[in-house]
Amino acid sequence: MDSPDRPDVAGMRAYAEELQGMFQRIQDAGAELHAKARAIQVTETSRDGLVSVTVSARGELVRLDLDPRIYRRPDARHLADTIAETARRATARAQERVVEIFEPVIPTEEIQAHLNGDLEAVMARLTERMGGTR
Repeated sequence: MDSPDRPDVAGMRAYAEELQGMFQRIQDAGAELHAKARAIQVTETSRDGLVSVTVSARGELVRLDLDPRIYRRPDARHLADTIAETARRATARAQERVVEIFEPVIPTEEIQAHLNGDLEAVMARLTERMGGTR
């Protein structure tokens, strides 16, 4: 019989079986999915069309293109903000593509939590699924 201090053993077993199935699916498709994810590059163009940013799946800057017309408006702060905003949009799209690739084998919420670096959400979900308390 379960007590408030002990996690639900049947729930833990079910979650362990689910994890085992997930790991098996990842292992079976892992190399192909990993290669697809690593190959992701997303390019976004600023709303004014003067800045183009390409990022990798991890949001790392791969390429930055600036249209020469940016010099007609010598506003460094505006240019910096435009680059940053365009890079954020490109990174968000890259992460969406990573989620799409791994959706068949990993629950979307878990992928998203990992991509966002949200360890708290990952641990809370694990604890919840294991039937424990935090």
